[in-house]
Amino acid sequence: MIADSILESEILSVIKKHNIFYIVDIFGFYSRISRATFYNRAIDKLDSIKDALDDNKIIQRQKLKARWAKPDAAPVLQIALFKTISSESDLRKLSQTYQDVKIGSKEDEPIKLSIDQIGKLLENL
Repeated sequence: MIADSILESEILSVIKKHNIFYIVDIFGFYSRISRATFYNRAIDKLDSIKDALDDNKIIQRQKLKARWAKPDAAPVLQIALFKTISSESDLRKLSQTYQDVKIGSKEDEPIKLSIDQIGKLLENL
């Protein structure tokens, strides 16, 4: 049986070498253990693995944003950049399909329904 520390080290190397973003993609480049073993030994729960995947995502996002911000970038890429860095208010103004749906009398007030009310709502679906 391979020690977890060795597996962790090898998997981290694969994540960095192949610029992997998601756990499921690891197995396309690393076949020393099965997917079941990976999860049974809780390697997916290791902070080092999660951090390496997150780091790759962050670095890639920053590279894309830098490319999209160039003046000669296609307009669709500039819109994509705008969407990724915009506030919720800006996104609402830009979106053609935005719908703000609120139920209840106050925005922060929880909705309280009895079991009978829920049953009637479900019957009407």
